[in-house]
Amino acid sequence: ALLLALLCLRGRGQGQGFGQTRFVCTSVPLDGDVCAASAPGGGSAEELRSTVLQLRETVLQQKETIVNQKDTIRELTAKLGRCESQSVLEPGDGKGGGGGRKGGFAKNTMGDLSRAPAAETLSQLGQTLQSLKTRLENLEQFSRMNSSSQTNNLKDILQNKIDDLEKQVLSRVNSLEEGKYNPKNESEERGKIESTLTSLHQRISDLEKGQKDNRPPDRFQLTFPLRTNYMYAKVKKSLPEMYAFSVCMWIKSSASPGMGTPFSYAVPGQANELVLIEWGNNPMEILINDKVAKLPFVINDGKWHHICVTWTTRDGVWEAYQDGTQTGNGENLAPYHPIKPQGVLVLGQEQDTLGGGFDATQAFVGELAHFNMWDRKLSPGEVYSLATCSTRALAGNVIAWAEANIDIYGGATKWTFEACRQLN
Repeated sequence: ALLLALLCLRGRGQGQGFGQTRFVCTSVPLDGDVCAASAPGGGSAEELRSTVLQLRETVLQQKETIVNQKDTIRELTAKLGRCESQSVLEPGDGKGGGGGRKGGFAKNTMGDLSRAPAAETLSQLGQTLQSLKTRLENLEQFSRMNSSSQTNNLKDILQNKIDDLEKQVLSRVNSLEEGKYNPKNESEERGKIESTLTSLHQRISDLEKGQKDNRPPDRFQLTFPLRTNYMYAKVKKSLPEMYAFSVCMWIKSSASPGMGTPFSYAVPGQANELVLIEWGNNPMEILINDKVAKLPFVINDGKWHHICVTWTTRDGVWEAYQDGTQTGNGENLAPYHPIKPQGVLVLGQEQDTLGGGFDATQAFVGELAHFNMWDRKLSPGEVYSLATCSTRALAGNVIAWAEANIDIYGGATKWTFEACRQLN
């Protein structure tokens, strides 16, 4: 019996594509050596081996192209999901225009838009993973310069975790594409992935911290690169009952429309006890017990700005400062309502329930630093000292900006704060 072997020989002087390849069939004995068979035209066994290797390389290249095309398809699928979600949201704005917000807030409609679709969440998870991988690559370069078995072992563990996360995300994408995705399991599965992301981020942050100089505990900033419903930071300490407050921070964002929610404070029974939010095309607003005041801030330009809001319960008097200068004031903002204690203070997300109920459309996108809070009204001089990074500037007596006071979740990152260094 004879074994029919296909020996694929490239046409001489022709291109590298499959469209210009000649297929030659040669009969080879069953116990014969395929590679030893001579090709028509007098080709040697060595030439055949070379041709087979070249073809094998071409096939591998084609496989790689197919994999890349699959990745492109998945990316386009995610973008299509976002487009579809936007087209669904456009006809009804959910929030209403500026004139219709007052009644809406009384019903706690801060999160009435639908949550981000699964495809969008997966896309954002993929971007987060890519960000973590980039940071891990930087750590690898550092470990090469300062090689130790402990650093290398940690690096390997983190790389394995990233690989596992990518498999989970890929599995969810495949389930979506095949129509097998079960919405009932979405919260549980997403929770597992986000929990792993948080743990992974913390491990990488710990390694990165070892590379930094011993910086002061307040010289750091939080970065929220994506509009998600899982990136946030939580202040470990709650607020006391307050009859006045001042809240100040450095902030940087170019997100549009609206930078989102720099911070929100919720208490049992009232998710909007104290919220700073810039949502959609509305100006930035401060909410106290669901009552709203529009703030005259112009800060959505991608540059660092220092902002402060002061308030007293007597007549609900408030003042707004930008970059050390008072830009607005008013009264009758939740008059004679004390800020309630024992709540949850979150940076980067708006709460619809105590400590949760986040909506990606209201998430903060940008950078935030030096979030401080006092239980009194600051003077204009004190605000100016903060905005100019004066050594006389005070830390908040209720909330002071320090790494030990902040827990971060979902891939939000900490970096060294540079704005004050640029001013000094």
